[in-house]
Amino acid sequence: MSTITTIGKGALSASINSKGAELQSLKLNGVEYLWQADPALWGKHAPVLFPIVGSIRNGRADSAEGPCTMDRHGLARINEHELVSVSDDGTSVTYEFVSTPETRAAYPYDFKLNMTYTIVGEATLAQTFRVENTGAVPLPFSVGGHPAFNIPVEGTDEAYEDYEFRFAEPWTADCPKLVEGGLATYEDTFRTVDGSDTLPLSRELFRYDTMILDHVPGDTLSLVGKRSGHGIRVDFPGFDYLGVWSAPGAPFVALEPWTGHTTLTTEDDVLEHKENITILEPGAVDERTFTITLL
Repeated sequence: MSTITTIGKGALSASINSKGAELQSLKLNGVEYLWQADPALWGKHAPVLFPIVGSIRNGRADSAEGPCTMDRHGLARINEHELVSVSDDGTSVTYEFVSTPETRAAYPYDFKLNMTYTIVGEATLAQTFRVENTGAVPLPFSVGGHPAFNIPVEGTDEAYEDYEFRFAEPWTADCPKLVEGGLATYEDTFRTVDGSDTLPLSRELFRYDTMILDHVPGDTLSLVGKRSGHGIRVDFPGFDYLGVWSAPGAPFVALEPWTGHTTLTTEDDVLEHKENITILEPGAVDERTFTITLL
């Protein structure tokens, strides 16, 4: 049975569900910043993505250990995670998801995934992915976060279009388009950022579903109301990609640090061949952390 655990410090609190180890709430001074999973628009808050990010072609891929059959974003988000520990001061919680006969039927590898959420500042939450290869063969995988945030921020008088993305420096970004089956193509890109350190938020940005930003300057991105100054900053060193997504007409934007991404139309269907896939040797550990700061 799924349980909710809440951590907090000062004015910041976070609640996490053992189903999927998914962040359910992120509040500062009583204001809810996290999208509250309206099923009419999108019934999730912040899924954990593992062992794939995005889609594999027709939900199937080959691998060195046999066929893999997984829906978009993999297995972690749809399975129960064991609550391992809560820190004595109530500022950190860790969950564990390990391979089972059921997971091996879909993804024929042994692994242990620990998800840790820690309050690390007055307005900052850290989300850590720790993947351990508990098997005897190399482990191919990607990880990613998928937190969606209320835009506009609760309690402000701004509209969706009053927000803008702010980057660490001016740059230019050409994003691959998502096509049928959730695959991506760099053969036909669309420009989002053009020599600037800001990008106004608009529905038009999501005409191809998701912006896949590659090597964002400084591994940081803010989404801020131009008048209120309220919003979110995500810092994601160690994650080469940032997915940015919103559902049609929905009052949220997802800021998604990824180590890999959906299969490209130009790639074959071997998991180990996917662009930027992590290959972890037996007994080795891979750990990545991104932070969410509420502004």
